Amino acid sequence: MSIFNQETTKETWSYIILDYRIPKAITAILVGSGLAIGGLLMQTLFRNPLAGPYVLGVSSGASLGVALLILGSSILGGSYLAYAYSSVLLSVFASLGSFLVLFAVMLVARKVKNTMTILIIGLMFSSLTAAMISVLAYFSSAENLQQYLFWSFGSLGNLSWNEILIFASIYFIGILLILPTIKPLNSLLLGENYAKSLGINFNKTKNLILIATSLFTGVITAFSGPIAFIGLATPHITKLIFNTSNHKILIPAVAILGAIFMLISDTIAQLPNSEFTLPINAITSLFGAPVVIWLLLRKKKINL
Repeated sequence: MSIFNQETTKETWSYIILDYRIPKAITAILVGSGLAIGGLLMQTLFRNPLAGPYVLGVSSGASLGVALLILGSSILGGSYLAYAYSSVLLSVFASLGSFLVLFAVMLVARKVKNTMTILIIGLMFSSLTAAMISVLAYFSSAENLQQYLFWSFGSLGNLSWNEILIFASIYFIGILLILPTIKPLNSLLLGENYAKSLGINFNKTKNLILIATSLFTGVITAFSGPIAFIGLATPHITKLIFNTSNHKILIPAVAILGAIFMLISDTIAQLPNSEFTLPINAITSLFGAPVVIWLLLRKKKINL
């Protein structure tokens, strides 16, 4: 078989497997697990079941970076429109946007003590960047709008092996950052004051959580676009299935389930006997939301 460097009947099969299918599967695993872990961290830190990996506004910053590249070319006379089709350049601009917002969020986090204030400020960053994108969209051409719309649908199949290596490196940095927070996360379930009474360094834990989640969200949005549903719903599904609040179990569990859900969504998105692929964002929400609703109706409660 091609995967073991043996001869294949058709050379194109080797290309499809090694340069498309396997990179796409690895991307789906990284995206699904990263968003699921980020969602769990945010829901625990803010003690809010509606919190997700995008609440800090980092994803909106990445979207703004892409919008400046694609939509801004209309305002500047289309001088660099041809370069906007480069996935590498899209990733660079998205990364710059996400890290600028991350820097702003961390600056705010140092000056405020209430975690809910950070949550609200993150939502304000999202609103601000959305307004700027709307202004850019208003003055952009139809061609540019269409390209930005396609990017916003999300995609798992456009990464080369070099890009996956960069993606995975930043992903594992995020994993390393959250390892020291596992025990404090269990304490945070009972509130910030309770965690401090146990001797937990809350500010250090908060900063590690914010940086790790921002890394996950920023790199995922940069390389795959904004992916909906997975980060918000997977932690709830995991808690309903495993019936535990212990983060030693929840973190690996949400990572595995998030990866599985993304792989299933990508499989569904591939239209049978067709060269077309449905937007991954539509699939994650269209098939995922009813599953969450069904599970919640069965359990009749939701736990943090």
